[in-house]
Amino acid sequence: MELNLHRLWIFMQVVEHHGFSAAAQKLYMSQPSVSNQVRRLEQSLRVTLIDRSGARIRPTAEGEVLAEYGKRVFLLADEAVAAVQQVSGLASGRLLVGGTTTVGTYLLPSLVARYQEQHPGIECDIFVGNNEAVLERLLGGAIGIAVVAGAPAATQLVMETVLDERLVLIAAPSHARVGTGDVQPSDLAGSRFLLREPGSQTRELQEQVLADWGLADVSHSDIWGPEAIKQCVAAGLGVSLISEHAVVDDVRAGTLAVIPVSPRPRPRPINLVQRRDRLLSPAERAFVGLLRQVGSWPREL
Repeated sequence: MELNLHRLWIFMQVVEHHGFSAAAQKLYMSQPSVSNQVRRLEQSLRVTLIDRSGARIRPTAEGEVLAEYGKRVFLLADEAVAAVQQVSGLASGRLLVGGTTTVGTYLLPSLVARYQEQHPGIECDIFVGNNEAVLERLLGGAIGIAVVAGAPAATQLVMETVLDERLVLIAAPSHARVGTGDVQPSDLAGSRFLLREPGSQTRELQEQVLADWGLADVSHSDIWGPEAIKQCVAAGLGVSLISEHAVVDDVRAGTLAVIPVSPRPRPRPINLVQRRDRLLSPAERAFVGLLRQVGSWPREL
């Protein structure tokens, strides 16, 4: 019994694109050739990998197992190539780091800029998305490392807390509670809260804070992304709980104001996350080293 990597790659394309025709177009092959290669792979392994009985093909249980291991095989191959190319140093290469929306918008740009100053030969990319999007790419192998707010529960991931942050309540400067000192949660019962989209780690924390304050049933609207929330708050559409780091410039400019609430929301961890079974490239290891040196995310509020 042997595993042909070329046939494995073709099989994975069939699974990913949900059909032989779509995979053939992707691979610039004929459909019969794709089908034949998958059948020969099945014959070599003595199992059925694709269920062809329905209108839409799908992997069998054996096929799902093979596809999962296939992702790891080709991910490891990519890592090996990157490591061999960079074994003499960090003169060239590529870094892709993921970040949840707040972290990716307000922390990673300056951090990656510092990294590129130290390693000008490395091409750097940043993927920014909500918690679900970043974790999906981490688990699928598209991203090697990510810096995320909160603690992902997936057992395939390992994480290391590197920083923390706290949510603050923001309002338009003209809001009646601005400048009145600490307010109690009960003072906010009639306010409309602008919350991040479902799937965001910030949304989960916003809901937890509101529950802690006894405001779980408060009137609210869903807004996609921190920048949109800030614009809506500045326009007077409501108040919001948002990362302290996302509003430093806005508060300084006078377009937003922070209303202190007692008790203050609890801080949440900022974690470096990677797949448990993934070896980091030299470029990724250098970025991790830089991230560990940050120590704290400056607070100016």
